[in-house]
Amino acid sequence: MSLITNVMDHSLDDGYAEAAARKRAAGDGGMPKTLRAKLGLAAGLVLAALIVTVGAAQARVAAPVVAKEREELVDRIDRETEKADKLEDSVDRLREDVSARQREALKHSGGSAGSEIVGILSGATAVHGPGVKLVVNDAKDAGSGGDGNPRETTGFSDTGRVRDRDMQRVVNGLWESGAEAVSINGQRLTALSAIRAAGDAILVDNKPLVPPYTVLAVGDGQRLSTRFQNSADGLYLNALQESYGIRTGISVEDDLRLPAAPSVIVRTAQPSIEKSEKGTS
Repeated sequence: MSLITNVMDHSLDDGYAEAAARKRAAGDGGMPKTLRAKLGLAAGLVLAALIVTVGAAQARVAAPVVAKEREELVDRIDRETEKADKLEDSVDRLREDVSARQREALKHSGGSAGSEIVGILSGATAVHGPGVKLVVNDAKDAGSGGDGNPRETTGFSDTGRVRDRDMQRVVNGLWESGAEAVSINGQRLTALSAIRAAGDAILVDNKPLVPPYTVLAVGDGQRLSTRFQNSADGLYLNALQESYGIRTGISVEDDLRLPAAPSVIVRTAQPSIEKSEKGTS
């Protein structure tokens, strides 16, 4: 207690106190004594005040200009966004028109069973039948990694996010297990479909999907479900569930309905027709 009392009573070190006392005795104060020094201090204060005043005036003058430029930029963004939305709607309508024409062409190509099979396998024709419904969702506490980025597609980090690589393996596993038609969140997959990532979003044919991801696969329901869950990709999905909390659920359905793909356009590939030559005897 004596040490604490001494510290409280002598908060200023004795050496500092003695130096301050000598300075006061010598008449040395904090303010300048000579006229020149006083004029210098006054000039410095005036200059500082002038700089602050000019800066404030410039800020007031520039504020309306900055606000106007910001408003013009916001208006421009709104206009461009509206144009982009209209273009996207136009693209969707054209895709639907192309898809309808393709389906009509398939119907009038002789009406053979082969044409119907081609339409089903290519994704140009809406289908229905038994199959499985697989729902894949992020973990409840899904977040970002330590560097602020979600789990990369080339490896794992404990984020609980479903990535494009995961959905690629799910779809490939369903195809390998016997699926005849597959869709994700209503997007029909074809031989030209691509599952990619853009930031945190998963894209299917350049259209963003929102979790949960509902995968519908038409096929021999129970057999398809069993084969998928026992496959390497099914075990991979199970490992994601156990290790990262990703939520999954699979069920066998009696009748699933999958829409046709918006458009299936082939610009380069050509059918290969083998011609047999008959010999003469």
